[in-house]
Amino acid sequence: MKRYNLSKYTTFYCIGLSYKKANAEIRGKFSVDAEAKKTILQQAASEGFNEIVATSTCNRTEIYGFAEHPFQLIKLLCDNTVGTVEEFQKVAYIYKNNDAISHMFKVGTGLDSQILGDFEIISQLKKSFVLSKKYNLINSFLERLVNAVIQASKRIKNETDISTGATSVSFASVQYILKNVKDASDKNILLFGTGKIGRDTCDNLVKHTKNNHITLINRTKDKAEKIAGKFNLVVKDYGDLQAEIRKTDVLIVATGAQNPTVSKELIYSNKELLILDLSIPKNVASDVEELSNVTLVHLDHLSKMTDETIEKRMAQIPQAQEIIEEVKEDFNAWLETRKYAPTIKALKSKLEEIKFEEINYQRKKQQDFNEAQATVLSDRIIQKITKHFANHLKEEDEFSNESIELISKVFQLENSTK
Repeated sequence: MKRYNLSKYTTFYCIGLSYKKANAEIRGKFSVDAEAKKTILQQAASEGFNEIVATSTCNRTEIYGFAEHPFQLIKLLCDNTVGTVEEFQKVAYIYKNNDAISHMFKVGTGLDSQILGDFEIISQLKKSFVLSKKYNLINSFLERLVNAVIQASKRIKNETDISTGATSVSFASVQYILKNVKDASDKNILLFGTGKIGRDTCDNLVKHTKNNHITLINRTKDKAEKIAGKFNLVVKDYGDLQAEIRKTDVLIVATGAQNPTVSKELIYSNKELLILDLSIPKNVASDVEELSNVTLVHLDHLSKMTDETIEKRMAQIPQAQEIIEEVKEDFNAWLETRKYAPTIKALKSKLEEIKFEEINYQRKKQQDFNEAQATVLSDRIIQKITKHFANHLKEEDEFSNESIELISKVFQLENSTK
């Protein structure tokens, strides 16, 4: 992308891994929490990067940015996670330039989500964009691209049915309970963890199960109490976890810790227990599966549900792709104008210089010279000239180099455009 004058580096990359090739364990090694994301951006800034966006969800971790080589971005990720370069290379994908742009559109519009049409990723992309902006790691290209992806996401959500039915892992978990637990509205349900997924799951539980036997537990009790207050639910202390597990029929784990928070030792009851682990990395220890009375379901299994809703969503893909192509066409049209930016900028600067000299001359020559009016008039003329020139370059793209050379000679812009 050298000709677009976007960055000191010439190539735009996306490096990452997702549920398609990386299982939950590997994705957990490369998951990036809020603090890790900050350290990635701090390291990027210290190493001279100007354009970086890092996103991480339970299903994927990605870094978008300009680099001389993709390994620079891979190193940023591996330096700030517990995953190694060797592990990353086994399951990773690397896209560059137009392919990287197309990939961001697919991800941001839910077409690449584990559950088709899941729009939670776009909110994560927005947050990552805002954070990168705080660290001065956003340029005009990334700002325009992210905004275009947001626009496409909104249009697809409003103009298609691709987001009808289950829209997230949190809803899929509730759907699983309704399909597999008899008399779900009468069962004791324990939700352990009240982060983003936990809050969404709680909302869906209350809305769709009509269950009055839901208990919340969180390491920080006041967070659970804030959520429980909205739904009039019971909150227990973290120290009561083992006792509450004994009483429950369905345990939903959404703690988001880096190590297992529920182990075999916590489960002594012999009654049937369904455990849904919605965490990345896995927060339920694998030895729990040794218990004959326990059914353990991880979010990877939830995503494989192929019901009528998913089939209906798949039918909406062509329409969604058409919307993406429309928005992307506008973005590419803007991108094309970037290669002329230095010349247009230099021309405008030269015209501003001429304007200043002429106004200064007329001010000395005429006693009643209206400088304010002359400035307004000159600025409008300059704007129209530069706009005409920009349009000419876009319309005559095949001969743009000759046009740039001619205008540079006429206005002596050679030094300004180098």
